[in-house]
Amino acid sequence: MRIGSSMSVGLIGLRAFTIRTQAFVSPGLPYFSIIGLPDTSLGEARERVKAATSTVGFRWPQTRVTVNLSPASLPKRGSGHDLAIAIAVMGASGNLPHPENDDMLLLGELNLDGTVLPITGLLPILLHAREEGITRVVMPQENVSEAELVHGVEIHGIRHLSEAIHLLGGTCTPHHFEKSPLKTPSLGNGTEQLGTPPIGDMNEVLGQNTAKRSLEVAAAGGHHVLMVGPPGAGKTMLASRLPGIMPLLDERQALEIASVRSLCGTLPLYGMSTLPPFEAPHHTASTAALAGGGSGIAQPGAITRAHGGVLFLDEAPEFSSRSLQVLREPLETGSITLSRSRSATIYPAEFLLAMAANPCPCGNYWDQAKACKCSPRERMRYMSRLSGPLLDRIDIQIDVPPVESLSLRQQSASESSATIRERVVQARSCARERFSEFGWRCNAQAQGQWLRRNTGTSALSPLSEALRARRLSLRGADRALRLAWTIADLAGRTSPTISDISEGISMRTRR
Repeated sequence: MRIGSSMSVGLIGLRAFTIRTQAFVSPGLPYFSIIGLPDTSLGEARERVKAATSTVGFRWPQTRVTVNLSPASLPKRGSGHDLAIAIAVMGASGNLPHPENDDMLLLGELNLDGTVLPITGLLPILLHAREEGITRVVMPQENVSEAELVHGVEIHGIRHLSEAIHLLGGTCTPHHFEKSPLKTPSLGNGTEQLGTPPIGDMNEVLGQNTAKRSLEVAAAGGHHVLMVGPPGAGKTMLASRLPGIMPLLDERQALEIASVRSLCGTLPLYGMSTLPPFEAPHHTASTAALAGGGSGIAQPGAITRAHGGVLFLDEAPEFSSRSLQVLREPLETGSITLSRSRSATIYPAEFLLAMAANPCPCGNYWDQAKACKCSPRERMRYMSRLSGPLLDRIDIQIDVPPVESLSLRQQSASESSATIRERVVQARSCARERFSEFGWRCNAQAQGQWLRRNTGTSALSPLSEALRARRLSLRGADRALRLAWTIADLAGRTSPTISDISEGISMRTRR
């Protein structure tokens, strides 16, 4: 009995696991079966592998061929295991001298003519291979540029099945074709991102100094923000510039976000950048588009694609209630769990949420020239679409009134995004150093009990007054205190003052 063996890697979300592919050729009527919880696309590998191996002169066994994907308890999906299956079957048939390849991964989809097609999700696969000590990876040539982002793994790019056979010491009918140059994604400089228009600068926003200050606090402390104002006030313009004032991503964060894009198949479009991502789904987006979904193993949604950056919901009250409620889990835990009948997939979802809303359905509540036709009841019903539990998780809630001046002097005096980012980075560094023993990375993650205990008693007086006046709940007071600590960090103070807490309360309570 001869068993051919090879290795590939499967993915459940971003969690990778090694797959041992074993092929066994046994007596019996001609039959080819794949076992081990394959999905439909993987089950169709039977026909792709048969046709591809025939192009290299391999005669398919006219007996029973069984391929097992181990561990059998985990679901396998996609066509990226075709190459491993083909090599295992050829090893079991005695056409390869070394059927065991314990230090090599084989990745790639096979076309009917034996060409090897690129796969998605390669980056998390390679990171897993490096952690497991796997030294060599055979993959499609078109994926090599992505693979070069991971160091410490020997990469072999191939375009045809025959190249893999020769690499493993076998002989077959050669295949010749021209090679075309490939584009290699490179580590960005934090100021640009492939596949998206360049972000603007904060000094391009005319006026709205209060809103700019609020966004600076949001970026410095990791606070979520809601902006309410009439159309044309600059809410979308402000939100789109928020990534430009946030700290740039370190290498670990950039690789994690690139892994998400690799899984979505968009890494060649975006490249690898240190700029925090920006996702702005339309208000007609479904719940699955936001959270992620699909049959079998659920795929990432906008919430996961915004991980490490900004998720912007323009016209937030127009989103369905069900879609908005999906945000509650990631806002609390920094991850989202998508459960299906065969598996549960956990994706990272630690983002800064920015929402924009009109003050009423017609949007003319602030406009003196256009009389608002919405009744108080209609305005209340419109804003109530943003539920209390969701709003309770939004630290900053501000009004963005219309701009009433086109003063060029005012615009020239406005600070650039780079200047604001310097203060934000410094404030984040202060918070990270202060909370190093607790594992909190920013003020938005800090516990209210710790903040109250380390804030001066006299400085807490504005919070006590707001609680007595029912302007804030106890939870709201803790969130205002978090804002105050961020304001103090931006000013270089070791703890918040009365004025810092008063400003935090004003950002927490609209008007």
